[in-house]
Amino acid sequence: MKNLKKTLITSAIVLVALIAALAIFPPDVTATGGGTTYGWWAILPPVIAISLALITKEVYPSLFIGIVSGALIYSKLDISIFLQKITYSVADDSGAFYSTVTDAGNVSIIIFLIVLGALVCLMRYSGASRAFGDWARVKIKKRSGAGLSTMLLGLIIFVDDYFNCLTVGSVMTPVTDEHRISRAKLAYIIDCTAAPVCIIAPVSSWAAAVSDFAPPGVSGISLFLQAIPYNFYALFTLLMVLITTLLCIDFGKMRQHEINAIKGDLFSGSKASGMDAIAEANPRGKIIDMIVPIIVLVVVCVFMMVYTGGIMDGKSFIDAFSDCSSSTALAVGGTISVLIIMAYYCARGLTTGKQCFDSIPEGFKAMFPAIFILIFAWTLNSITGDLGAKFFIHDLMDGSAAELMNLLPAVIFAVALFLAFSTGTSWGTFGILIPIVTAIFAPSDPLYIIGMSACLAGAVCGDHISPVSDTTIMASAGAECDLITHVNTQIPYALYVAGVSFITFIVAGFVKNSIISLIIGTALLVAGLLYIKFVVYKGVTPEQEALGTGQSE
Repeated sequence: MKNLKKTLITSAIVLVALIAALAIFPPDVTATGGGTTYGWWAILPPVIAISLALITKEVYPSLFIGIVSGALIYSKLDISIFLQKITYSVADDSGAFYSTVTDAGNVSIIIFLIVLGALVCLMRYSGASRAFGDWARVKIKKRSGAGLSTMLLGLIIFVDDYFNCLTVGSVMTPVTDEHRISRAKLAYIIDCTAAPVCIIAPVSSWAAAVSDFAPPGVSGISLFLQAIPYNFYALFTLLMVLITTLLCIDFGKMRQHEINAIKGDLFSGSKASGMDAIAEANPRGKIIDMIVPIIVLVVVCVFMMVYTGGIMDGKSFIDAFSDCSSSTALAVGGTISVLIIMAYYCARGLTTGKQCFDSIPEGFKAMFPAIFILIFAWTLNSITGDLGAKFFIHDLMDGSAAELMNLLPAVIFAVALFLAFSTGTSWGTFGILIPIVTAIFAPSDPLYIIGMSACLAGAVCGDHISPVSDTTIMASAGAECDLITHVNTQIPYALYVAGVSFITFIVAGFVKNSIISLIIGTALLVAGLLYIKFVVYKGVTPEQEALGTGQSE
């Protein structure tokens, strides 16, 4: 651990200050329409965890201190309740860590992570990754081409953000490494084409989740489709990736990472734990050996999604997708896919039986850091839920909604951003805010759809930049990039888009027209990026700065 002493001292100070505050100002647990809440204390644990992570650069202890803080607040300094809440409660068969590691959905995601880790390992054993890298070296000539190829693959794999992050990362790493794109930039592109793509893709696990939160009597898919043109953050994020890649615009800490990568240091000295190169890679592997596994994985996982949604019972594809259990489908579909791929590689003579079995523990080893962080993040989210954070936010929004009117979409966007950033969950934010939006506006009011879109956009934005977000963790794992490095380099980009989106939601609240709003928002986004390129950096690209020339390599 790089900053152990600093982390321990900072954590101790935070805990002592928290205990003193709890002793002086004990939480006032109040009942609301939906449950009980600890008020503003409820949002303190994730704020503590995120702040510590950004200050100390250490994720594990920061998340753990956030969990401990939540348990202390919940227990009101009662040691018996504290121990039960943080581990296991005999009374109600719960406890933060216990409920997290026994949750069926969480276990399914962990299985899917291990399966994908095994698949990446198999691809390397078979020589498919090497063959793809050799092909990309010939076909993709420029760094911008490698970045755009990564973005394109992310757009194609739109069914699920977990699936997207890990698949794009495993496939495109050889390409981006060959063209000296930093792992921080790769993680950013992966993250930008995960949740932002899923939230505007009608056939995705995210569309299914949003549909579930639709009020009775309202078509969830129809509501989702109507919200797409107003989902400014998702649309502008994709535009941001496209423009910055084509025009070679980088700023903030990302720029230094790109300069270092061009000089040969892809990680800027902060390599995440991941899968090392496999020396036994089969020299007979071909491009088709990379394509076939990806196709198998996509087809099987999509089929399992609609299967769990009831397509075999006569439901339509869309209805089955809306009712699917994505975590179960990914775990089962991923496992079946890997077994098929093992058989394929063995039949081709690219891997041995031993290598197939070795890929499973190797995959677990590669994904263990991401799994460990996810367990901590899920546990923190569980404790935040126990403190009634969603009821506190609900009351806060409900009390001020009547006075905001046309400005409400922008306010909803900001609140959703903060809530998702603090808790690390978009779907949880949907569950909290969508009912508020549907209660505030009549379905015939144009602000109904705009407010819904603002909720979705803000949730994706907060999830995008949160260190405790599972998608952020997955993107860094897919790129084998240090999590805090990914967060620190991505935040300036995401906040820039968030600022443009906030202004655009203000415009949309008054003009109530998606086309006009998009035109104004796009103009702001492009103008700002051109200012950064030509005024701030005088037109000098990271390549030119790294090489000390006036020409890009």
